[in-house]
Amino acid sequence: MKWLILLLGIVFEVLGTICMKYAEGFTKLVPSILVFVFYGISLAALVFVLEKMEVSIAYAIWASAGTALIAAIGIVFFKETVSVSKIISISLIILGILGLELFD
Repeated sequence: MKWLILLLGIVFEVLGTICMKYAEGFTKLVPSILVFVFYGISLAALVFVLEKMEVSIAYAIWASAGTALIAAIGIVFFKETVSVSKIISISLIILGILGLELFD
C-alpha cells in the first residue's frame, strides 16, 4: 500500500509541475490553483508514506522519480531539447531509483 501511495504522490507532484508551466507565472487562474491543489495532495501522500517508510528512501524516490518524469515530459510534450547528456542523466536518475529499491 505504501508504494501505491508513494506512486500517487509522485503523479500529483508531476501534475503540479505541469500546471506550473501552464500557470505562466501565476497569471492563469485555473492552472495556478491546481499547482497548489496537486502539490498539497502530493505532500500529503508523502506524509502518509513516511509513517511506513524511511524518509531517506521515500523522499529520494519521490523527488527523483518526479524529476525524471518531468524531464521526459518536457522532451516529449513541451518539445524541449534532447541531448545525449540529458538522456544519460535521466537514465542515471532512474538507475538511482532502482538502486534504492533493489538494494535497501
